[in-house]
Amino acid sequence: MSRQQDFDPAQVAIRPAATVMLVRDHLGPLEVFMMKRTTKAAFASGMYVFPGGAVDEGDGSYEMTAIRECFEEAGVLLARDGDGRTVRFDSDPMKERFEVHRRAVHAGERSMTSVLADEGLTAQLDELAWVGHWVTPFGENRRFDTRFFVVDMPDEQDPLHDDIETVDSTWVRPADALERARAGELMMMPPTVAMLTFLDQHTSADSALAAARAVGTPPRVLPKVVWSDDGQLRALLMPGDPGYDDIPTR
Repeated sequence: MSRQQDFDPAQVAIRPAATVMLVRDHLGPLEVFMMKRTTKAAFASGMYVFPGGAVDEGDGSYEMTAIRECFEEAGVLLARDGDGRTVRFDSDPMKERFEVHRRAVHAGERSMTSVLADEGLTAQLDELAWVGHWVTPFGENRRFDTRFFVVDMPDEQDPLHDDIETVDSTWVRPADALERARAGELMMMPPTVAMLTFLDQHTSADSALAAARAVGTPPRVLPKVVWSDDGQLRALLMPGDPGYDDIPTR
């Protein structure tokens, strides 16, 4: 990996962002939904990720960002109706109507809040469990301050990548995803690996959610990059690693 020289790292703003891990266990061992980003993406090109993205002005919270991005990128809507029931896409007309909503929100033609209001739904902000907090290292041309959430996959909904920002998707056991990453089959960023490592400690969605809620406020993790004089990556240091505190925090 080499460092890009066509920008000033000190001028790169850190944007707030949110990511959500959809988990399920009704078919057997715990699985998580992952998507492959297009190689045309400016950030995390070709990487396997969870649904997520930058906070928009109209979101109002990290949790709402996670719900909006999950709907945009995976087609999964974390919301309940007036009777407190989780929304179910259990008919073709229902699926078609919400697919229209999805594309409109993705294109910026509608807000997530307006879709929810028109459909008489309330976002399930309380179902999201905050489990991780990572910041992109100084030196990258795009930086994010990202909160990672985990949530149980709703019944009667089928996640699918959007064929815009993401080009493939899969349900995978955390241990299998980690093994495929080590083998070079799936490209992942360090926060993704860390979140999969957390999930790999659990055999059920309930266990993972309970453990996430027990975390409380996750520690903010800021990796630091060591570059060589010719712009090549020498090391990625994590908090607690030797030499980490010798690099200024920016």
